[in-house]
Amino acid sequence: MNSLSFLRENTPWLAAGFLMTFLSSFGQTFFISLFAGEIREGFGLSHGDWGLIYSLGTATSALAMVWVGGLTDRFRARNLGMIVLVLLTFSCLFMALNPVWWLLPLVIFLLRFTGQGMLSHIAVVSMARWFVASRGKALSVATLGFASGEALLPLLFVSLMVFVDWHYLWMVTGLIACLGIPALRLLLRTERTPQSISAQSSSIGMLSRHWTRLNVMKHWLFWLMVPALLGPSAFNTAFFFHQVHFADVKDISHLQLVAYFPFYTGVSIIAMILSGWALDKVGTPRLIPFMQIPMVIAFGIFAYASDGAAMFAGFLFLGLTSGFNTTLPAAFWAEFYGTRFIGSIKAMAAAIMVLGSAIGPGITGYAIDQGVGIETQYLGVAAYFVMTTILMTIGVLRARPMLSTAP
Repeated sequence: MNSLSFLRENTPWLAAGFLMTFLSSFGQTFFISLFAGEIREGFGLSHGDWGLIYSLGTATSALAMVWVGGLTDRFRARNLGMIVLVLLTFSCLFMALNPVWWLLPLVIFLLRFTGQGMLSHIAVVSMARWFVASRGKALSVATLGFASGEALLPLLFVSLMVFVDWHYLWMVTGLIACLGIPALRLLLRTERTPQSISAQSSSIGMLSRHWTRLNVMKHWLFWLMVPALLGPSAFNTAFFFHQVHFADVKDISHLQLVAYFPFYTGVSIIAMILSGWALDKVGTPRLIPFMQIPMVIAFGIFAYASDGAAMFAGFLFLGLTSGFNTTLPAAFWAEFYGTRFIGSIKAMAAAIMVLGSAIGPGITGYAIDQGVGIETQYLGVAAYFVMTTILMTIGVLRARPMLSTAP
């Protein structure tokens, strides 16, 4: 099936995935951090205070994901998605109307759990389950919503903040999330149930088995992959979380910094599409060990960047891994561990990534308060991704023969 035929025959399901990933933007760090300066000023918070609050709310959402994420193995994406969108609408309005700092952890928990956590999870699990031979293409198309949000929303909302109070902008996000509810219901009118799909078309993983979440947690490959799951979430999140501070360090305006975001998003879209195409052609095992090498280069550049050309180069390599990270990990779980229990397995992986996004801002915010410069920190981040690349390579090379081996 060529690409145009694939898109035409699967438009409702792919569009539903795109819608959910786009609306997840309101719970993603790149969006919430746009308001970091206003939130810290409005509630009298330091970098460390704000980082701690953000980490607390995000870590709690990771714990919730471990249990709630498994519901995608039992219930329709349409029904779960609409419930999550209702909660996301409430969360956005909660941020707009919250009057006290001590409710911020709850606000962040709700935004992160509904946006970054559940909407992203439902979309990715649905694509991995509904498509087998074209899983890479499906993930690439559906996850374009992430990239579209990153490209459009920062410039739009930072520009609007010049004229509109940030509280009103969060009300607008609530309205947009609310409009997504009838749209999702319309797109998934003919959705199949997870149980019927699992019974009819589930694919097997290593050793010709259908792996459960407990089986996965007992397997050595999972633990070699954990640092790689944590890393992009932790430090990509930290980068965008401290974007206002980073702009100050580099002596540029916040608007100048977010002007790089569309370029970053464009690169991530290209990387996303190419990686989706490549994993359908050559398979996940050959690609995933190289996924985080661009992160090493990106954070090395950001540590020393002093001009526009260097910043473009940094965002180029950051965008490459961002694009790879939207398709390859989701395909990895399906290919190595099968799809029958993909919802609960992916929920565990999502919880680890959400936990990473809690750890990153907290650690880097505390380090800033202790006098460790963000540029110095980014050299350490580059070294971390060297380690994750080595661990992934060892794990995948050792596990790859098991993909064609019966127990």
